[in-house]
Amino acid sequence: MAVTESEADSTHRGTPAVHEGILRRQSARESAARTYARALPIVPVRARGLTIEGADGRRYLDCLSGAGALALGHNHPVVLEAIRKVLDSGAPLSVLDLATPVKDAFITELFRTLPAGFADRARVQFCGPAGTDAVEAALKLVRAATGRSGILAFTGAYHGMTAGALAASGGAPDLQVGRLPYPQDYRCPFGVGGPRGAELAARWTESVLDDPKSGVPRPAGMILEPVQGEGGVIPAPDDWLRRMRRVTADRSIPLIADEVQTGVGRTGAFWAVDHSGITPDVMVLSKAIGGSLPLAVVVYREELDVWQPGAHAGTFRGNQLAMAAGTATLAYVRENGLAARAATLGDHMVKQLRRLQDEFACVGDVRGRGLMIGVELVDPAGGSVPEARGAETDGWDSAPAPHPADPELAVAVQRECLDRGLIVELGGRHNSVVRLLPPLTISDEQASAVLDRLADAVTAANRDRRRTG
Repeated sequence: MAVTESEADSTHRGTPAVHEGILRRQSARESAARTYARALPIVPVRARGLTIEGADGRRYLDCLSGAGALALGHNHPVVLEAIRKVLDSGAPLSVLDLATPVKDAFITELFRTLPAGFADRARVQFCGPAGTDAVEAALKLVRAATGRSGILAFTGAYHGMTAGALAASGGAPDLQVGRLPYPQDYRCPFGVGGPRGAELAARWTESVLDDPKSGVPRPAGMILEPVQGEGGVIPAPDDWLRRMRRVTADRSIPLIADEVQTGVGRTGAFWAVDHSGITPDVMVLSKAIGGSLPLAVVVYREELDVWQPGAHAGTFRGNQLAMAAGTATLAYVRENGLAARAATLGDHMVKQLRRLQDEFACVGDVRGRGLMIGVELVDPAGGSVPEARGAETDGWDSAPAPHPADPELAVAVQRECLDRGLIVELGGRHNSVVRLLPPLTISDEQASAVLDRLADAVTAANRDRRRTG
């Protein structure tokens, strides 16, 4: 399928011919596994900050941000400068695991940001360039260090697409990893929500670990997300996280914090575990740490460093451009207080979005932490979810039963957003949560534009649903 002459002539002009031709060839040549491209039929040709320009000349506000990888947005000047500096220096671009000045600078900056007391006794392992490989490395590490094989993970989790990472995720096709309840308010597995729901989740975890007949032997490690992203933007309660830290420490179980999407200021703290003050044994880091380029590492307590040479390797673990871009990004976020900025702006955006919850019955819940925000869409005509109803428990009233999730409405809202020049992602257990992951550099004016466009999209999709319903 060659490019036609008319398409080639219009390449520089940004025309529908180029746009449609590229999309047509993508559909014909790329795998059926492509995902974002199905819901977002755009052809980006230029980008800066929050804004993407498509081949058809349209401009979009990008609240997907490379699935959270673009902490500073597209093509930030400090990132471009760092990349050019390496290119112009003549330095090798890929060096396996050899030491280089670029790598040394990255590790120094990374360790400067780690939770208090962690960097002084930490080791870092560079992995393949994706977060899922870092998850695999973390699981291998704790198994090697403890001599045990089992892993504990949580309902709703997402840790990647390779076999081991999928086994620890909520959508695993078969049981290879023990599952524990992840606390949440809106769809609490115990029907109570709030602190009581988190307390029951913690008690369940302790029971599974301490009951010799639970069917779950002492594991090699526990892996959790401080905020579940793909699971529907569900922040873990700080008290519950501290409880999980005590539970694992008391039983000599390494705690793995998956900060692939939550790290580098995204949630309003540099690392999401900082909100609770805990220090995990292992941190899995990727996405934003590479400054928009592929990079993934595992940072862990030196006591766990029992690996033999070559126990975990990867050809592209020495990506010098990604390390330079990552160093620039980490330093910029730290020096400019972007985590605190994300906390303030994120709180404001959530408050504004909760007005939609008051206005539209189809908006079941609005939640988030920092600039990691979710809007769950529901079907108010579908009744309540039976399993969410609970009786009084120890003097605590059950939480209100939520309406069923409405993934079709979520798709409609995403489509209406795109029509208005706003790119958003969907997630959650039923793919009914509209997710906002704007860059940390988003301005107040841009945030207002995002909120206005999303509100218009919800209004339009809800109106159409009532007409057809």
